[in-house]
Amino acid sequence: MAAVAGSMKGLWRWAQQARAGRFCELTRRGFHSSGPASAQVTVRDALNQALDEELERDEKVFLLGEEVAQYDGAYKISRGLWKKYGDKRVIDTPISEMGFTGIAVGAAMAGLRPVCEFMTFNFSMQAIDHIINSAAKTYYMSSGLVSVPIVFRGPNGASAGVGAQHSQCFASWYGHCPGLKVVSPWSAEDAKGLLKASIRDNNPVVMLENELMYGVPFEVSEEVLSKDFIVPIGKAKVERQGTHITLVSHSRPVGHCLEAAAVLAKDGVECEVINLRTVRPMDIETVEASVVKTNHLVTVEGGWPQFGVGAEICAKIMEGSAFNHLDAPVVRVTGADVPMPYAKALEENCIPQVKDIIFAVKKTLNI
Repeated sequence: MAAVAGSMKGLWRWAQQARAGRFCELTRRGFHSSGPASAQVTVRDALNQALDEELERDEKVFLLGEEVAQYDGAYKISRGLWKKYGDKRVIDTPISEMGFTGIAVGAAMAGLRPVCEFMTFNFSMQAIDHIINSAAKTYYMSSGLVSVPIVFRGPNGASAGVGAQHSQCFASWYGHCPGLKVVSPWSAEDAKGLLKASIRDNNPVVMLENELMYGVPFEVSEEVLSKDFIVPIGKAKVERQGTHITLVSHSRPVGHCLEAAAVLAKDGVECEVINLRTVRPMDIETVEASVVKTNHLVTVEGGWPQFGVGAEICAKIMEGSAFNHLDAPVVRVTGADVPMPYAKALEENCIPQVKDIIFAVKKTLNI
């Protein structure tokens, strides 16, 4: 049975990579800038650099997960790290998320700093007891005596053609739980800075990446390439200034928001685009300041609508002073409230597209 399970997961991984390659052109819409450009770096390479630098910086840091060592990672995020750091720092695990996540949490309690990779966050469901009941709650239950400095990372949300069981977004799942920090990068700058900050943090951090972003190149500055560069957890970034409406998103949909903003600008509508970067703790102050300026708000996410990240933003805005500055109700753009279909056309209709964001903006502004 173990051999069969291994073969099935290997076939799934191969098919997923093939489909991701077939749809990679969807994400290659030119380079994105994160400041004065000095280099072009993919999200994959940014994550690899962050892991390399933190493994080198702190001997307590180690990486474990399925195929992270000799195979260089299912998505090549850990490329070259096993050869450089060896078996004790980069560890291949059996196909048992419950088992190796428990090992990682125990290692963190003992003073190490594990980076626990899931081949997809859908598989983290096998280990959610360790993440929620052990990692997230131990610091509180020990009266602050036992820290759990661990990072759970891997691809999250919809990919391309991998069906209902491999396409979920877990931002609201983990964002719901006290004791966890939850980060969700979009760009290469986000990926490197947030992963380094997460590894250095003394709390358990869930890092939700996106498979379709791994091969996307971004222009980055000399500062981002520095070994000292980090992105503070809990701080959003305004990716585009605007005056008419605020678009708030995280992960891959941030790019969609920027594309929609570029289209709308041709019609004279200036959108302010906010990249949340962190889901928990959420930087609602940046969102509120933008809403006070624009008087309109649209949230965009790939996850399901009920109890989602957008719903939380709506609630926080309604409960705060920014509510008095709204000239129209907040509108959410989300994934469809159904299990993800396998068929390509149906899948595209279940994931927020640029046209959906443009429609939401025009609805909000009544134009």
